[in-house]
Amino acid sequence: MARRRFFVDAVSDSRASLAGEEARHLRQVLRAEVGQRYEISDNRSVYLAEIESLAKDRVLFRVLEELAPAPPPVRLRLLLALIKFDRFECALEKATELGVESVLPVRSERCEKGLERAAAKRLDRWRRIVRESSQQARRARLPEVLPPVPFEDAIAGASPCSYFLDEEPGASPLAAALPVRRAREDLVSILVGPEGGWTGAERAAALQAGWTPVSLGPNILRAETAAIAALAVVASLWQAPA
Repeated sequence: MARRRFFVDAVSDSRASLAGEEARHLRQVLRAEVGQRYEISDNRSVYLAEIESLAKDRVLFRVLEELAPAPPPVRLRLLLALIKFDRFECALEKATELGVESVLPVRSERCEKGLERAAAKRLDRWRRIVRESSQQARRARLPEVLPPVPFEDAIAGASPCSYFLDEEPGASPLAAALPVRRAREDLVSILVGPEGGWTGAERAAALQAGWTPVSLGPNILRAETAAIAALAVVASLWQAPA
């Protein structure tokens, strides 16, 4: 069974600590004891560490050795239109499990009014969600959850592998649109619209900005389902020989 992994703020002089709720969870729920070993990450490197001391709301680790985590197959970026928060948070959790590097909430024309203002107040909650999901998925680094931006800002600076999911006929299947030559360092950006879909003006702007329209097939998918499916397709195929 794989060891549990926790994120710590810093590793200094071969020591690191957990405080607050995470420390209480480790001590009370997982029944941790002095001498037990866990993996920890400072969001840069991963270490094998041993519990040196336990207090009511603090756990002190002693680092034993640095570990070499498996590198991700590709750098993934999700740009997701603001949708109802329970569904957005589902996508956020699953995107973290699938290895996404960053998540950018996007305000598009057909997003529900007021979601952007409310989203800015939920950033701390969303960052807690990705932290918990990252620990469960044993990630080496936390994905970045960025403040929401307007659609026009989101599509600026498209990378060579920038795809937007489009329900209109004529879009290529996502798998077929991926490049033949692939490397771990490549950045793949996936842009997913709201439940109402893209407007004609947004579609035209994305095309002009260098984004490629792609499809996940004929089925009608919720926004969060489409986001998860697209990330899974890219993460899976990038590992396969091109």
